[in-house]
Amino acid sequence: MSSWINTALFGVYPYVCLAVLLVGSLIRFDHGAYTWKSDSSQLLRRKRLRLGSNLFHYGVLTVVGGHFVGFLMPDWAVSWLISPAQHELLAMAVGGLAGIIAIIGLSILIHRRLTDTRIRSTSRKRDIAIVLMLWCQLALGLLTVPVSALHMSGGLFEQLVGYVKGVVTFQPDVARLLVGTPLVYRLHILLGFTIFLVSPFTRMVHVWSAPVWYLGRRGYQIVRTRRPAPALVRERRP
Repeated sequence: MSSWINTALFGVYPYVCLAVLLVGSLIRFDHGAYTWKSDSSQLLRRKRLRLGSNLFHYGVLTVVGGHFVGFLMPDWAVSWLISPAQHELLAMAVGGLAGIIAIIGLSILIHRRLTDTRIRSTSRKRDIAIVLMLWCQLALGLLTVPVSALHMSGGLFEQLVGYVKGVVTFQPDVARLLVGTPLVYRLHILLGFTIFLVSPFTRMVHVWSAPVWYLGRRGYQIVRTRRPAPALVRERRP
């Protein structure tokens, strides 16, 4: 890959994607607030939705959280706890397990959406496209695990960490850090930023307001009472 293509793909394209993600999300929230939703199809085939959705969301939240912690944590906060090789091993174990859980859940959701006539008829093309992109992204992430196992010295992992931190901190010529890295990592990075790029125009925009607390909430049941309404309320009715 020539130097200018590498710079365009990994030095310029990420900022274009992040800018579109931020500005596009703000514009959609301002002008299309009623479209700011996940477009759930939970009224149709709820059993498979519950299983697939729980597996996918628990898995992907762990993956995303692990990426933030593993790639953006300050070096001094990591070096005194574990070595680069141990850091890489931890990322492979936790990320690999969470990725498997997430891709199983997403596979259930995709199968449900594509094989059920009623659900597919209510799905927009961009809904199907974004879940397929997410599946490919999870698959690429899982493919990086065996590749990482061939580079257990920690050097390659530290190189990738340096790239992500360089993008976040606007370091010049950060794309050079990916020169010579295995193709699967570069595809994983490109698809990840592409998902950021298209998110404001798809159902993925709801992640900005995702109720993370929902996953750990206590169970409850809404029950209607048969007791008559209080007299005060009856009197106020027209």
